[in-house]
Amino acid sequence: MSTNMHDMFFLSNNMCEIEKGLFLGAYCHTCDREKLKSSNITHVLSVANLRPTYPDEFIYKVIDVLDMPDASIKNHFDECFEFIDEAKRRGGSVLVHCFMGVSRSVTVVVAYLMKKRGMSLSQALEHVKQRRPQASPNIGFIQQLQDFQNSL
Repeated sequence: MSTNMHDMFFLSNNMCEIEKGLFLGAYCHTCDREKLKSSNITHVLSVANLRPTYPDEFIYKVIDVLDMPDASIKNHFDECFEFIDEAKRRGGSVLVHCFMGVSRSVTVVVAYLMKKRGMSLSQALEHVKQRRPQASPNIGFIQQLQDFQNSL
């Protein structure tokens, strides 16, 4: 296995802290109760139609969006931002995930950084990729992020 493939495989097995109180990951990370608790995760934002793993232990929001270029994800940005901010206000942290932690969840986190931190699309995506190298929103989501940037 090449070094890059090796690094991407092992990095994908860890949820990534994007900033204080905001983590990005994949569905598999929602199944590790102890890791969630030790990371102060109180809220889980699922950007996929996935059933909550521990509904009695964490606060969940499920956003049913397919990872397809023609799927509308930007219509969900505001409710996602509110959920992230709620977790932080309560002194907790939120894990934003989709199935692989590559496209849908990355799109939401990038949009959040653009809106809340005043980053451009390229700055926000680079910030995320430094922490999660496999981050790669699909082409339709990139277009929606460009539209979102133009609306800010």
